[in-house]
Amino acid sequence: MKNKRVLIGMSGGVDSSVSALLLKQQGYQPIGATLELFVGSSCCNQETYIDAKNVCKTIGIPHFTYNYKEEFKKYVIDDFINCYANCKTPNPCIECNKYMKFGFMWEKAKQLNCNYIATGHYAKSEYSKKYNRWVLKKSNNKRKDQSYVLWNIPKELLEHILFPLADFENKDEIRKIASKNNLKIANKPDSEDICFVPDGNYKKFLENNSGIKQKQGNIVNANGDILGKHNGLYNYTIGQRRGLGISYKEPLFVIGFNKSKNEVIVGVKDEIYKKQMYVTDINLLLIDELKEEMKVNVKTRYSSKEEKAIIKEIDKDIIKVEFQNPIARITPGQSAVFYIDDMVLGGGKIKN
Repeated sequence: MKNKRVLIGMSGGVDSSVSALLLKQQGYQPIGATLELFVGSSCCNQETYIDAKNVCKTIGIPHFTYNYKEEFKKYVIDDFINCYANCKTPNPCIECNKYMKFGFMWEKAKQLNCNYIATGHYAKSEYSKKYNRWVLKKSNNKRKDQSYVLWNIPKELLEHILFPLADFENKDEIRKIASKNNLKIANKPDSEDICFVPDGNYKKFLENNSGIKQKQGNIVNANGDILGKHNGLYNYTIGQRRGLGISYKEPLFVIGFNKSKNEVIVGVKDEIYKKQMYVTDINLLLIDELKEEMKVNVKTRYSSKEEKAIIKEIDKDIIKVEFQNPIARITPGQSAVFYIDDMVLGGGKIKN
């Protein structure tokens, strides 16, 4: 009989709790795992551990808590700080998924003789006869689909990942299942913030946890004309309009940075649009290598819509993306995810 033991990541929220319940109902043998990642975060606190443990007790499955604070600092927080120090805008959830949930948790699963790991993400993993491999696909719930933040998990892991919420159309269904099965977290609100910045003030977090401090410099246009002053490059991101403190004949947006000169570069609306970009740190899931140019749909932010583009490899670990139409706010540090229909071809980090 195939090993049906599953280590499931439990955050104490409704999605992961119902995922654990569904796995048990489907004949799997789930083991709840809560990862201790950062003291005081929205997903790592006493309430989280108690909620997860109580859910597991109600369902009738074991629950364990594992301390990965050092690893989280090394792979997620340090990357977050390094990105802002180098004028990039990170997405820490993507690093957390790669290293913590689908890295260290998978290693722990193997130690526990589990054949699978599971999470409460809205996404799908299934076998494709066309591509002769396991593939990552969008969830049925397109509004909640989280395939974007899963692009950099190892492709060889896909056949060992279960997404119990893949086929649900909306969150209300999940809450009803939790309520019907007496899970006390049924109406627990979703966490929207970066988990280790629960108050949403990432600037204060950077100032308190790194060498990044306020440092005044010039705000300039593309010609180098000084238009105003800033108090630190980390306070700005590409496409930002509010908070520039500049009176100008038309709205201005952040279009870039000059780190060596400590300058924020601004421009008018037309200047935030680009027809191409370069992507690095590539992870391909649907194919092993990009031998020739391909037509794909691309998302450049979690909340952005997909854009038609052609991708081609121009160097080892560098892909050039040429958009059909110019798009706004291409932001270094964010992820570019490539889709073929509802499948994730792969992705990478925006370089320029």
